[in-house]
Amino acid sequence: MPTGRQREADNGPAPTSKRARIEDVPDEDNIPPYGRYCRAFPGKAGAISGEGRTAFEACRASLAEARVSEYAPFADEEEWGLAEWLIQNIGQTRTDEFLKLPITRNRTQPSFHNNRAFLKKIDELPTGPGWSCKKVSVKGNKAGEDGDVLGEEVDLWMRDAVECIKELLGNPLFRESLVYKPEQAYKDQAGLHRIFDEMWTADWWWDMQKKLPAGAVIAPVILASDKTRLSQFRGDKSAWPVYLTIGNISKEKQRQASARATVLIGYLPVSKLECFTDDTRSLAGYRLFHHCMSLLLQPLVQAGKDGVDIVCADGFIRRVFPIVAAYIADFPEQCLVACCKESHCPRCTVTPQARGEPLDSLLRDPVKTYQVLQKQKNGLTPGAFKDEGLRAVYKPFWSELPHCNIFSCFTPDLLHQLHKGVFKDHLVKWVSSIVGEDELDRRFKAVADYPGLRHFKNGISLVSQWTGTEHKEMQRVFVALLTGAVPTEVLTVIRALLDFIYYAQFRLHTTQSLAHLSTCLATFHSNKHVLVDLEIRAHFRIPKLHALEHYVNAIRLFGTADGFNTELPERLHIDYAKEAYRASNRRDYDEQMALWLQRQEAVYMRGSYLTWLKIRAEAVSPPKHQVSPQTQHANSDSEDEDEGDAVLPSTPTLRHHLAKTCPFPDTTVGRLEAAYGAVDFVPALATFLAKHVPHSPIQPNRQDRFDVYNQVVVYHPPDARVSDTASRMRIRTTPAIVPPPSSRKAFSPAHFDMALVRTDPPQRDANGLQGMISVSSASSIHLSFAGLRVAQVRAIFRLPRQFGPYSWPLAYVEWFTEFHQPDPLTKMYHISRSTRHRRRNAAIVHLDDLVRPCHLVPKCTTEISPNLTMHNVYETATMFVLNPFIDVHMFIQATEV
Repeated sequence: MPTGRQREADNGPAPTSKRARIEDVPDEDNIPPYGRYCRAFPGKAGAISGEGRTAFEACRASLAEARVSEYAPFADEEEWGLAEWLIQNIGQTRTDEFLKLPITRNRTQPSFHNNRAFLKKIDELPTGPGWSCKKVSVKGNKAGEDGDVLGEEVDLWMRDAVECIKELLGNPLFRESLVYKPEQAYKDQAGLHRIFDEMWTADWWWDMQKKLPAGAVIAPVILASDKTRLSQFRGDKSAWPVYLTIGNISKEKQRQASARATVLIGYLPVSKLECFTDDTRSLAGYRLFHHCMSLLLQPLVQAGKDGVDIVCADGFIRRVFPIVAAYIADFPEQCLVACCKESHCPRCTVTPQARGEPLDSLLRDPVKTYQVLQKQKNGLTPGAFKDEGLRAVYKPFWSELPHCNIFSCFTPDLLHQLHKGVFKDHLVKWVSSIVGEDELDRRFKAVADYPGLRHFKNGISLVSQWTGTEHKEMQRVFVALLTGAVPTEVLTVIRALLDFIYYAQFRLHTTQSLAHLSTCLATFHSNKHVLVDLEIRAHFRIPKLHALEHYVNAIRLFGTADGFNTELPERLHIDYAKEAYRASNRRDYDEQMALWLQRQEAVYMRGSYLTWLKIRAEAVSPPKHQVSPQTQHANSDSEDEDEGDAVLPSTPTLRHHLAKTCPFPDTTVGRLEAAYGAVDFVPALATFLAKHVPHSPIQPNRQDRFDVYNQVVVYHPPDARVSDTASRMRIRTTPAIVPPPSSRKAFSPAHFDMALVRTDPPQRDANGLQGMISVSSASSIHLSFAGLRVAQVRAIFRLPRQFGPYSWPLAYVEWFTEFHQPDPLTKMYHISRSTRHRRRNAAIVHLDDLVRPCHLVPKCTTEISPNLTMHNVYETATMFVLNPFIDVHMFIQATEV
């Protein structure tokens, strides 16, 4: 048994916790502009009871005992690489064909000569929890031709859920992403303002820890299930995967599908249940689902009551209590789990007629609900059975799960409830009824270009296939483009719902942002009557709209909603269902899918083991000569660097990045005026030089030439409300490219982006600021638009040498009017172009004064001009609205969260 000192050498140095403690300095890198202070759980939690071998350590010992290499049963690293590529990318038939090629047999000469021999070696690799199939007999209520009652037998494919949890907690690659006890995080040292992000910072884990024995480790089980189609063009083949992960693993790791932090634990049977009559088939489906789920989750019952000793990723043994905490599902499946009708809320007891009002309804109680179901089973017909819209499922799977309140387990569903539900299915339809589809299409067509923004060149009415991505792209411009098109009261309703959607997407919440979330919903309810007055809606008894009432409570219980989005299970369908089905012969495919997945997992586990060995070797080897990011940048010749795509380290500063090689050297003033629209370039430069280089004996003229760039990339420091990594934003200054008539290339329009520019820059010397702006010296960047002004960036350039050693890049901009008070109803700023002497007000500023790109939308009357297009809107329109929804960073800045 290795000692603690030996274990640290084997696994590498113990990771330093990235979470600040209450006495530590604020963690400014993660949550600007405030700190993070943590309060540890006051009782005993996460106790260590001993040491053991992780799965990787056991694998290493087994291979050493057998005196074979880490690549066994394959010959060497190269053959392992070939095997890994074949199993992950090539089907069985193609593998046979590849291995029979003369070049493979004569030159590569692998130790396996056909697909059968290859799979035999794959099956020698250790794998995770094995698959088993349980036959479930279903007795119907419909008689067949012979008069006997019909029935059928369905297959439930499953794996041991507790063994899967052991595998997750014991994976050394998750070591730095695992937490074993709860904590409470605050943004102030006094502990007045809570922070909610990871599951261990929320209330459920903290409260549950008090109910368990001292020293216990909770493994908050997060389940997800969703039926999906397997066949695309013919047939009706479907699968019903059930996924599992644990709240001990960080959200960021869970979201990485390649990390396999969310595992498949079973396939529920998909049956048409034709042995039942039409009026009972739906209820039979409910009962079959709960019976199969009870079989699938049976190992969690005893483990949740007594706990189970698990060797964790750090090599220490802990007593772990796996408890079902959260269930990710869309609305129909939530009702299926809750044993209620879809006309009722699966979380609370609100009546269908009252769902459209902001009521604080009582949450469903699992004990009382089970009692009502048993009374209904015994023929007592309790009133609560009908009042709460229950279905006659007399043995729900959750009734035996310890410490589980299944009704509070339902987490917010950003994809189906917000993006597809409230926004696309309702809000867009309401607006279309008010302004008309044609007018709405014209407004989408006239939206100005922005880096990374999808342009709906044909409008939105003709789009037949919608995905979550399209919905999010529409949300980025929806409120701003409706300014002037709908009454202000309607715009207030729209703004309230879009604010809610954006707040709900935060990856980190505080008590303040949760209060804003509640305020958005209250604003909607206070103004929704305008839609009734316009005869757009008769009522608001909409299930997905009612679900918004539970968001704040769910975030306080389990952490932010991004950790429970149904987008992840839908993404996992590709790996665990659709790809597995394609690898089968489409007949009796369930068993083939399970075998295919087991082989994929075996290869993944060996690959993870080899990665662990590499990390361990690097941890104990002497450090190599390290190249600083600046030196690496200077020595890099990559094309990405030339285009300004270098990934800079996360720092509490803004960084501006230009291409290493200037794309347009020696550009003339005439070219700048004609192609870039910098019509007042020379006088603007003269004014700039008079202020910043007053002793220069040379005045600019039209014969001067300048090195001109086509974009600058601004890197913003990480904001945990948005992302854990630095945000990369582009500001483009590219003229139009007109191909010659003989060329097959298409016309490329000009891109002169809008930007927020600082109007109170710090003092500089002749060499500029070395490319950085401190967040502390530019706090307005995170707090408001104070000290900022919108400008259109026309050109980015450097001064030629004759003007002296002024090396800092510059930008020619055209100003817009200053910010005043935002509109009191829409809370958006209205601006227009600034003029001087009947010409556009132009100036030259330092490049580091460009804080970020921004997006403007024309403010029009009830009908937009048909002459406006995405290419001419900035030149043609006279009044604009600053779009606060173009990204979450801008939304935070505009709302001063």
